[in-house]
Amino acid sequence: MENKKKHKNNEEKKDEIKENSNKEVETSIEDERELLGKRIKELEDEALRSKAELFNYRKRKDEETARIIKYAEEDILKGFLPILDNFERAINMDDDNEEDEVSKFLSGFKLMYKQIRELLEKFEVKEIESLGKEFDPSLHQAVVTGKDDSKPSGTVLEVLQKGYMYKDRVLRTAMVKVNE
Repeated sequence: MENKKKHKNNEEKKDEIKENSNKEVETSIEDERELLGKRIKELEDEALRSKAELFNYRKRKDEETARIIKYAEEDILKGFLPILDNFERAINMDDDNEEDEVSKFLSGFKLMYKQIRELLEKFEVKEIESLGKEFDPSLHQAVVTGKDDSKPSGTVLEVLQKGYMYKDRVLRTAMVKVNE
């Protein structure tokens, strides 16, 4: 009988050990599930952040590319401005006497000047209207000051070199004489 009791106690102890072991395994599995759940959440968050970063990168690159394309001709158009200035100087020498050889010669210059102006307008290059306007440092460069009591202070009295806008940018500021 004692053997039976011992055997029964041993069986109970084994069952208890099994039960404790099963509880430990269940706890261990639940801990592992919880850890895996946290890890999955972290990876999902990381994937979302990466996706957002990639989206923002693409957006910045697309904007930069669009800006580069929009202003691609800027340097070439800037190169035309001194040529345009020289044509204007030559044309201003004309006294409009059609009998004069110089006037006949300059009529060809006038045609070329007109073509260059049309080409610049096609590319959205516009002259900055300055004469009689208020001085604006973003559009004008004051190189000389003068005094005219009939006009308010800060008014452009004379345009020494024309300024131009290219689309919504200043291609070249106008050099002006400003009233004190």
